Amino acid sequence: MTITWNDSVPIYRQLQQRVVAMILDGALNEGDPLPSVRQVAADYQINPLTVSKAYQELVDEQLVEKRRGLGMFVIEGAREALLKSERERFLREEWPALFARLQRLGLDLKTLLREAATDKEQKS
Repeated sequence: MTITWNDSVPIYRQLQQRVVAMILDGALNEGDPLPSVRQVAADYQINPLTVSKAYQELVDEQLVEKRRGLGMFVIEGAREALLKSERERFLREEWPALFARLQRLGLDLKTLLREAATDKEQKS
């Protein structure tokens, strides 16, 4: 995990969001262990309590589980639950502003898809 900390968001929240992104991206799969609190704290030179708070938020969101003596693990169904909630959040919070901006700029779906295909070809 490579992380650049943002001063406007608490570190525990950024760490929690990073783990969520790793689950969504498939870097962490169901049943995979999370790095230990001590390891993450040492790697990023942050307080172990900060890491514990981030991990506890993931437990509270029912994305990971504590296994006594073994650590934290991504639970079954975590990715699907995240996809559902992140899609709903995007449509509720981000899409209206994005859609309004697209309209102001006179961009339509056909143009966006054409641009996406062009970008994809250039990167290949």
